[in-house]
Amino acid sequence: MNDRLGADAPRLIILLVGAVGAGKGTQAAILSRELRLPHLASGNLFRAAMAAHTELGDEARGFMERGELVPDEMTIRMFMEELGASRAARGAILDGFPRTVGQARALDETLARQGERIRRVIYIDVPTEDLIRRVAGRWICLQCGTPYHETTDPPMVDGHCNRDGSVLTQRDDDRPEVVRARLERQVPPMLEVVDHYQRAAIVDRLDGTRPIEEVTAEILSRIGETAASA
Repeated sequence: MNDRLGADAPRLIILLVGAVGAGKGTQAAILSRELRLPHLASGNLFRAAMAAHTELGDEARGFMERGELVPDEMTIRMFMEELGASRAARGAILDGFPRTVGQARALDETLARQGERIRRVIYIDVPTEDLIRRVAGRWICLQCGTPYHETTDPPMVDGHCNRDGSVLTQRDDDRPEVVRARLERQVPPMLEVVDHYQRAAIVDRLDGTRPIEEVTAEILSRIGETAASA
């Protein structure tokens, strides 16, 4: 499966789209391993750049310490630097950017100047109420850090950690009302990005309510079709 793209296949740049709780991060990690493509997530890139004190990292630090959004131009530069690295010679999986149509257009223009383009957009679609149940079901032990989930990984004793018996707590970001508000902000611009790429007929909309393995298999199948048609 690691040779699915083939050594001589054109560079494959994939955009993975999904709301919080859709399983996008899980799928990105699996795809990165299966396809031997780097997983480029905006948050991870900036944290690594700041830790390494690169020029871009130090620039981004100033915005983040002031509580401001990192400018789109800077984020695009970050992604383009990563896409220019040897590890992305066969392609990459983009995650967390672009988040808006404006960002998508700017990224498209930057890629086009280098003779590149996003080849496929994988949209993992999960209904809002399912997303809320997934995220709001998360609990954690503050003593040892062990995570739990009400339905997929519940503790043996309700509300208590399996390891040390401590009372479990829920992060503020995982409370139902906070998750719903976050989705209300995140989903509309995300769908606009999906529509933007739909006009180019490169979007695969997948049912993210299915088991992880089924979603992975379909994504790999769609990516294989894209690579074969290059």
